[in-house]
Amino acid sequence: MRTLNLGILAHVDAGKTSLTERLLFDAGVIDKLGSVDTGNTQTDTLELERQRGITIRAAVVSFTIGDRIVNLIDTPGHPDFIAEVERVLLLDAAVVVVSAVEGVQAQTRVLVRALRRLGVPFVFFVNKVDRLGAQYEDVLKALASQLLVRPIAMSSVIDAGSGLARVEALAHGCEPLFTPLCEALAENDEALLDDYVLAPDRLTADRLGRCLIDQVASGLVHPVFAGVATTGVGVPALTSAIATILPGRRLDPDGPIAGTIFKIERGWGGEKLAYMYLTSGTVRLRQYLDLPKGLDRVTAIEVFEAGRVHGAASFRAGQIARISGLAGARIGDAVGGDPLSDGRAYFAPPTLETRVFGQRPSEKAALWLALNQMAEQDPLINLRRNEETDEVFVSLYGEVQKEVIQSTLLTDFGLDASFEESTIILVERPVGIGTGLQILFKEPNPFLATVGLRVEPRPAGAGNSFALEVDVGQMPASFYRAVEETVFETLKQGVFGWQVIDCHVAMTAARHSSPASTAADFRQLTPWVLADALSAAQTVLCEPIDRFHLEAPAESLSGLLTLLAKSAATMTDSVIVDGMARLEGTMASAMIQSVQQQLPGLTSGAGTIETGFDHYAPMAGPPRVRRRSGPDPFNRVEYLLSLHRHLEGMS
Repeated sequence: MRTLNLGILAHVDAGKTSLTERLLFDAGVIDKLGSVDTGNTQTDTLELERQRGITIRAAVVSFTIGDRIVNLIDTPGHPDFIAEVERVLLLDAAVVVVSAVEGVQAQTRVLVRALRRLGVPFVFFVNKVDRLGAQYEDVLKALASQLLVRPIAMSSVIDAGSGLARVEALAHGCEPLFTPLCEALAENDEALLDDYVLAPDRLTADRLGRCLIDQVASGLVHPVFAGVATTGVGVPALTSAIATILPGRRLDPDGPIAGTIFKIERGWGGEKLAYMYLTSGTVRLRQYLDLPKGLDRVTAIEVFEAGRVHGAASFRAGQIARISGLAGARIGDAVGGDPLSDGRAYFAPPTLETRVFGQRPSEKAALWLALNQMAEQDPLINLRRNEETDEVFVSLYGEVQKEVIQSTLLTDFGLDASFEESTIILVERPVGIGTGLQILFKEPNPFLATVGLRVEPRPAGAGNSFALEVDVGQMPASFYRAVEETVFETLKQGVFGWQVIDCHVAMTAARHSSPASTAADFRQLTPWVLADALSAAQTVLCEPIDRFHLEAPAESLSGLLTLLAKSAATMTDSVIVDGMARLEGTMASAMIQSVQQQLPGLTSGAGTIETGFDHYAPMAGPPRVRRRSGPDPFNRVEYLLSLHRHLEGMS
């Protein structure tokens, strides 16, 4: 059987969880439809998900349509939980749900851009065509104009915007679908174009269907279906497309083991549960799996199958399982060298940070442990601890995430936590090239190691990298590993205390004294040498810049332009269409909240603004110094004294 990993993606409240329920119901997986409003849906299992009616954690359900196994993944639509979407984008195909009332929204654009960048084929489902204000034809136009895709309407809607709304599936070989389908497919198929012009009788429904499947798989066209997820109107046509149009895969259960860990939970007893999708081979109980941190043994397997999760002795390629025993597993880990997982981050990192503290001082240790477990389940929630002041900071995508973390701490760990006001996370970029060197047995180096490092800038967005420019055979491999790991750890706090980005570090000198030298010598010396190199290269402090798309009545344009000018926004496009002004540009992330607060007053509540991280840009004015956590390698005396005190405390 073919396997299809199917993502259900949408802006919040577009109806993706309701669509998931309908697909499960129609497939016979559930006997009764759940409701987001009543909080009893199959995939929203967290208490806060039920309370707020939003999806926070990605959920998996597996079922069969025809001869195809579908692993359906319901993902969050709220931008605060974009990390959950990122880690499940190892998809074969996706359904992007769009509301017929609200149309294309902020998260719709983010998700479609990500799908196109990843080469994931997708179709659209225009939901809620029965709601007052539903405009199916307008949504079709918006898909083409705002998302730069080639939509093909596969459904017609009658009496849209009323309770009498009906949806009819259109046939390939008949009007009104035949002409627009031929025109869309002919744009990418010269043979089909020739026959469409000279011999249209050759264009049978079967031929058009095969061509549609090929072009959907290539991401050239995007079929659009319409309906009402809560009642099931129009859903059968989408179900048929899932079974026939979207590209599945035949995977080899007898091949070498290869898979990806995309989610981690904790069981009732606190044990780690790793969600793994297997792309090749078969995994069995008590088998050892090759993970980045070493071998781990599988102690239990629960397989997602036929709408349920059940214990099993093994699972094969194409299946998703929840595995116990993988203590060293992290989200994003490739198991056995999965070629689909390359460690790339497809979404921007969080740009907000807040200090979190318990209501009782005695809970500090428990709070730190709980937050570490939560960060393990969401690696983009970065934790930072100032050991001197014993303060804990957590990075976020938005304010809603605070509520989720607070609720999780209380319900799962019994900890009542509070948060300070969020602040913007800045970064540092190296300006030039700098070097650092400390030589074995030469003052002031007290460590039994020689480390030389060179720092140089990389292109914007390239990330950090490390390379060896020394003879790797002159020292044990563990010493080089210690240097590399410590380099990446030290780059988390640069000259001004902020993370250093887009930086290349090369190791230019290395020496040890056998058998006295240890990996600890290299771990302790590396931050000092890297700090010297960064100081020589110098770094510039950068702030996050957001792109924005603002829509408002044209009569409010003057006030909006004044507000954007005061916010130091840079305009890239402005147009007035049908009495609505559409403004696009960029502005500092720190100004976004102020603009959002003033927008309703300037537009009589009719204005909307959509934002998303775009890039980092150098900041004007004196640099903002962030309080450093741990020993400061940029202050040699303080750094060596801190290490000395730490060693004394251990003895």
